[in-house]
Amino acid sequence: MKRLKILWVILKRTGADRILSSFVLFLLAAAAVIQLVEPDINRYGEALWYCYAVISTAGFGDVVAVTFLGKVCSVLLTIYSLFVVAIVTGVVVNFYSQMVEMQSRETLTMFMDKLERLPELSKEELETLSQNIKKLR
Repeated sequence: MKRLKILWVILKRTGADRILSSFVLFLLAAAAVIQLVEPDINRYGEALWYCYAVISTAGFGDVVAVTFLGKVCSVLLTIYSLFVVAIVTGVVVNFYSQMVEMQSRETLTMFMDKLERLPELSKEELETLSQNIKKLR
């Protein structure tokens, strides 16, 4: 649960939450259109199940679009879901990469600062610095 909260925070900070929210709205609208135009899909739940099969590219085959509008919605839903997965994945990976880079830069800055003040450091600080350098090897 904590990871989902962290993921949501990342998505909000980067603006990808709007992409994900608009995708969910598109999914719900596509399910409504599918329910209206497809003769074999009579309930909204069945339409959502069909949309899941389209998005996951599992294509279970238990429900198939037969009308032109149903097929167009299916294609658009598939393309949109591929873009959303690619964008959200890229955003999360980029965010973590930037965080790691910032931490590395901060650590390097602190290390350089201590090196510049070497004569001023206490014996304990020098020992800590020495141990940190040994860990880097």
